[in-house]
Amino acid sequence: MKRETQRNTNPFPFSDTNKRYHTFDYYLRSMFGAKTAKISLDAGFTCPNIDGTVGCGGCIYCSGGSSGAAAEGSLRLQYEKGKEIMERKWGCKNFIPYLQAHTNTYAPIETLERVYRECVYFEGAVMLAIATRADCLDDEVISLLKRINCDIPVMVELGLQSIHDETAVRIGRGHSFAQFRDGYKRLRDADSGIKIGVHLINGLPLETKAEMLESAAAVGEMKPDIIKFHLLHVLKNTRLASLFESGEYVPMELEDYVETVCDQLESIPPEIAVGRVTGDGKAAELLAPLWSIKKTIVANEIDKELFARNSWQGKKM
Repeated sequence: MKRETQRNTNPFPFSDTNKRYHTFDYYLRSMFGAKTAKISLDAGFTCPNIDGTVGCGGCIYCSGGSSGAAAEGSLRLQYEKGKEIMERKWGCKNFIPYLQAHTNTYAPIETLERVYRECVYFEGAVMLAIATRADCLDDEVISLLKRINCDIPVMVELGLQSIHDETAVRIGRGHSFAQFRDGYKRLRDADSGIKIGVHLINGLPLETKAEMLESAAAVGEMKPDIIKFHLLHVLKNTRLASLFESGEYVPMELEDYVETVCDQLESIPPEIAVGRVTGDGKAAELLAPLWSIKKTIVANEIDKELFARNSWQGKKM
């Protein structure tokens, strides 16, 4: 008699593991038929919220660095280094060059096309992922993205963080939710098959749990292809670090974070892939919360909580 496990009794349809949400790994395996890994890249772009166009210094949590991307060396060198690591770790042959650092649609169109086309032809590349802001998607950029999507699937990842304009002002985001919706809609209406991801951050200063849940539900109604849930973490040499050190900002505790993410997952459509369920900073730069370093533990706690609830992504829609 087959022993019952969390995996073989999992009621969630978009899973072949114990995960009760639509993991990005499952999404990519369904799309490409094999394990696929993202490789973070830094193309040297800046951001309108850094260079003074809409703000200076970035959002309060921005350290001005490369967001985890390998900033040293050419794009090809960064890619080859990342590819070697992923091949050794996962044994995979499919890769997604991920232009992650800062705003990767914010440059002259000729520069963008050169960078995108270089990435398209990297060995093993099966998709191009581009991180940007919804207020940096003019018609010329969208036209370029459509052309690139004819050569390789394109995923555009849009940082939103919160639907609440008061929060956006508080963190120095530099755009409103209405501006985000406008950029999102124009990209979706391009009808080009471009995949769209949306990033949310839990634990932003003064946001309540109810507001975090409202953000997740609102984004779910927009039906992006991917949603990423990040934990706000405090990095050295940021404005957020000053608030933390003065006691004006208190990070989320692990238990509260797990409960919030599970509530959010219950409120979004099951067909939307979940790109991540937490976030962390480099250990050498991280001030708090220190529990965020152990991403596997955070993900396991989310799995356990969903199982204990007998719940899954989309159950309470």
